[in-house]
Amino acid sequence: MRLIPALAILALGGAAGGWWITGPDPLPAATFDGLVGDPARGELVFAAAGCASCHMAPGATGEAELVLAGGQRFPSDFGTFIAPNISPSEAGIGGWSVADLGNALMRGVSPEGAHYYPALPYASYAKMQPQDVADIHAHMQTLPPSDAASLPHEMGFPFNIRRSVGVWKALFLNTDWVLTGELTPEETRGREIVEALAHCGECHTPRNALGAMDTGRWLAGAPNPSGEGQIPNITPAKLTWSTGEIVTYLTSGFTPEFDSAGGHMAHVVSNMAKLPDADRQAVAAYLKKVPAAE
Repeated sequence: MRLIPALAILALGGAAGGWWITGPDPLPAATFDGLVGDPARGELVFAAAGCASCHMAPGATGEAELVLAGGQRFPSDFGTFIAPNISPSEAGIGGWSVADLGNALMRGVSPEGAHYYPALPYASYAKMQPQDVADIHAHMQTLPPSDAASLPHEMGFPFNIRRSVGVWKALFLNTDWVLTGELTPEETRGREIVEALAHCGECHTPRNALGAMDTGRWLAGAPNPSGEGQIPNITPAKLTWSTGEIVTYLTSGFTPEFDSAGGHMAHVVSNMAKLPDADRQAVAAYLKKVPAAE
């Protein structure tokens, strides 16, 4: 008879431990103390991070791309994610502090203390610098507001249980760089852009059964989540362009074969073209340094 109470205590202890492990883990409260955002620099961080590419309204062009009303749909094996309104309005993130934005981008935690799904690429943004967050926050306050309501994601059981995202984070969310070792300042800057801000691995790296990037096959190419085609391998095993050719592509969208970027990559090129040429050079240097993956 003593076994039943013992099992009950173990079960309660396990449940409590599981609840603790799966809970949101926000940044330390002092992370952004003393930081002042620079809207001009934030505009460059915003471009590198590709925020408008996902959060503009479907079909938006030109200046309308800066109205971050949300609504674009992103299908996946776990359901369809719908980008929310992140404009500076009550319907968006107008009331957010720098810390609120930092917790969303770097920890996947909402101001209310709930988990965001990793469709928001915080697995990459986790490596951002706090100053980047302060700068991007300052820039986003200058963008046009939208009153469009954010739509709920279309997720079936069990993926609609947000608490389960805590298990995913415990397994896969970290701030480890993929490319390590001795790097030049240019390669280090390229790593910051590729691995963190531009989150290139989110599309170009295969994923495991739980949807996390398989960093052992970093940038080796992956199936397109839409089901249409393959996202290419951009390691030296397949990307044999010269440094100059990579920079030209990131500036103009034209390949050495006179093809042009299409689909979502066209937005990436448009964003990269807004960065200083030194940043595009740094990305090219990084891509030349990353290990070849067949």
